Amino acid sequence: MKLLEGKTALITGASKGIGRSIAIRFAEQGANVAFTYLSSVEKGEALEKELEAKGIKAKGFRSDASDFQQAQQLIDDVVAEFGTLDVLINNAGITKDNLLMRMTEEMWDSIVAVNLKSCFNTVKAATRTMMKQRNGSIINMSSIVGIKGNAGQANYSASKAGIIGFTKSVALELGSRGIRCNAVAPGFIETEMTEVLDEKTVQSWRDAIPLKRGGTPEDVADACVFLASGMSGYITGQVLQVDGGILT
Repeated sequence: MKLLEGKTALITGASKGIGRSIAIRFAEQGANVAFTYLSSVEKGEALEKELEAKGIKAKGFRSDASDFQQAQQLIDDVVAEFGTLDVLINNAGITKDNLLMRMTEEMWDSIVAVNLKSCFNTVKAATRTMMKQRNGSIINMSSIVGIKGNAGQANYSASKAGIIGFTKSVALELGSRGIRCNAVAPGFIETEMTEVLDEKTVQSWRDAIPLKRGGTPEDVADACVFLASGMSGYITGQVLQVDGGILT
């Protein structure tokens, strides 16, 4: 029996990296997958075909989750297309790193909009459907820098810390309706973005991690499968660190 058999999941920002791995893992576990992309149109279309080849229903939506109206329309479209929405994963996120002294207002506002406001937008829009079902799992992608902070990432750290507070509040509000809400906080995950970095620097990061390796997108995806499935049925309001022990 596949862990997510028959469930419908929506994953934002799934054309590459962690989001793409989550979409593939969910399809492998039997979930029907709706996902969003914004700029990476070709990657989004390719992912839709790759997911369908696994024998499930999949559909990509070009949508900006940081836009309140677009997020509402997205949830309506997903429910119309799939008939239900069982799992919502807020994965869309960007970085615009700089020291606070050099950080512009736009750098702050855009990060908060894409990383944090998008969670509010999609969760608010999905709540009615999940409340009617009296069932649902919401997973918001935070980061260990939302727990410990990081120099040069005041905007990103604040957005990811905000996600944790938001997640805990949603868990308290919606628990009585059978809806769970948890956050995942990845540590150093090796993706396309880290491949361009200096190898010595990357190795020094690996050496500082108790498990002595960077995480993979699949490591994060597996945590999401657990939080989306019935195996975590009594877990809500939690932050699951997928960080190799770096914050232990």
